[in-house]
Amino acid sequence: MNAEVRVQETQAEASLIEQFAGLAKDQGGVSAETREKAFAEFKEAGLPHRRVEEWHYTDLRAKMRQAFAPAANAGEAVALPELLDDGATARIAIVDGYYRADLSSGVLPEGVTISPIAEGASLFPAKDAIISLNAAFQQEGVSIEVAEGVEVATAIEISHITTGAEKATYPRNRFVVGNGANVLIVERFLGEAGAVYQTNAATEIRVGDEASATFIKLQDESRKAQHLDSVALKIGAHADVNHFTLNAGSDLSRTQLFVEFEGEESNLGARGISVLGDTQHSDVTLFVDHAVPNCESRELYKSVIADKARSVFQGKIIVRPDAQKTDGQMMVQSLLLSEEAEMNAKPELEIFADDVQCAHGSTTGEIDEDLLFYLRARGIPEAEARKMLVLAFLAEAIEEIENERVVALLETQLRALLGSEE
Repeated sequence: MNAEVRVQETQAEASLIEQFAGLAKDQGGVSAETREKAFAEFKEAGLPHRRVEEWHYTDLRAKMRQAFAPAANAGEAVALPELLDDGATARIAIVDGYYRADLSSGVLPEGVTISPIAEGASLFPAKDAIISLNAAFQQEGVSIEVAEGVEVATAIEISHITTGAEKATYPRNRFVVGNGANVLIVERFLGEAGAVYQTNAATEIRVGDEASATFIKLQDESRKAQHLDSVALKIGAHADVNHFTLNAGSDLSRTQLFVEFEGEESNLGARGISVLGDTQHSDVTLFVDHAVPNCESRELYKSVIADKARSVFQGKIIVRPDAQKTDGQMMVQSLLLSEEAEMNAKPELEIFADDVQCAHGSTTGEIDEDLLFYLRARGIPEAEARKMLVLAFLAEAIEEIENERVVALLETQLRALLGSEE
């Protein structure tokens, strides 16, 4: 007779079980039944570990030593950061996982509505423990809808702010971009410098036919925080979508993006930059499902890794049997600034159609000493010359967006992050 092997619960898992037992289940527009089902799914799987293929390089079971209790909606006064964009911008404030109407813009752009998130069919794939954990504990999420045919000139900035320390937040939001609409949405994740806390965010996005949408995520959490973010993106026909992630903060971060083409003749640009130092660990995991014919995707992710930091990229493009004329190109590039810096790259293709153009690649290297010598020979100090070369390396991922407003915004953020002069 074979004895069943039982994995002992970690301290973090035991804390989550205790917290869920004491949670008020009927809140935030989510039924107790939905929460119970989601937590049962999480409890069955447990925290992801290295034997789970998608989490092989990010052993959350080992890295998440404790689980903080969900933040309370205290409604305290909060100092908001300045808006990122110099142009017209509407702010939506989410503090400690809760929507704060009092801190948000009073008037939204015409054609844009915001409402409490309501239950509905999830756009996320089944059997993901972290998404299930978010669904079980989710707080007051918001649903943002852009009406059909509306071109939103005002950028929408969603400021996720965690106050204090030793708390967990579980924001969950939904964006719906109507047919023929055009919008720019920027999400920022911020926290108090040096504070220890945990974020588990989830966002569902649906982009309609002939729509144009750009989604920017800027992750600049406390360097002692843990940041988990899951995004499900469904794209209609004849649509043009950009998604960009900038990872700079938190001790441990993971961004996982699940994309599915639902309509033909659509384009996706999925790009990102990770700038890491100290002992930071950043994981970007991407899944692009070409489920219909005649669509194009471009994935480009770059990392600059210093000290003992570690960057992880896992990307998979899958082309379904009926998805003929698919064009999918994935590239991950890394720049190591120290001998102890580490990069793990795993780009993949799964192709079940025969009339496609698909490719993937990965490169990892150091700063080119010849280029560094060239700049220093022209009187540029070594530190500034190195910053220039790093900026040049990262710039491609930004400039490919082909939106002057977004490029200017991201270049400003990157220069500030690297401490580089104009």
